[in-house]
Amino acid sequence: MYPDDGFRELGRQECLRLMTQVPVGRIVFTRRALPAVLPVNFCLDADGAVLLRTASASELVRAIDGAVVAFEADHVDAVRQAGWSVVVTGPATVVTDPAEHERLTRVGPVSWVPAQREVFVRVEPELVTGRELVGGRTLYGVNLAAADG
Repeated sequence: MYPDDGFRELGRQECLRLMTQVPVGRIVFTRRALPAVLPVNFCLDADGAVLLRTASASELVRAIDGAVVAFEADHVDAVRQAGWSVVVTGPATVVTDPAEHERLTRVGPVSWVPAQREVFVRVEPELVTGRELVGGRTLYGVNLAAADG
């Protein structure tokens, strides 16, 4: 990003706050040595960890348990040409502690595609980055509304 290029870097707390406003994001992981991206519903835990709930036998669980992944969430307003994007990067682990699983059953995400046996996956927020697109600005900081006048 360049100064006045129409983008604004977001701090960690602002990124996490924005993520609570959307129900769906994308998990980015490696499948057979290639990048893979899947849309998933999620929520954030109190410590900022991304929580997913999925079938215990899913290919996703096998691919991400113990791996470093990225999780991206965003919001775009096409009319205003504005929006934001946040990426959380860190290790993903299946929750195995029975007490923690019980807690997450009460406060964690509800699967949009329920399965008989489900697990929770935590993505630890080791790196949290984000940026906001300020609508109506060009790469050079020109206010497009003023230029149209």
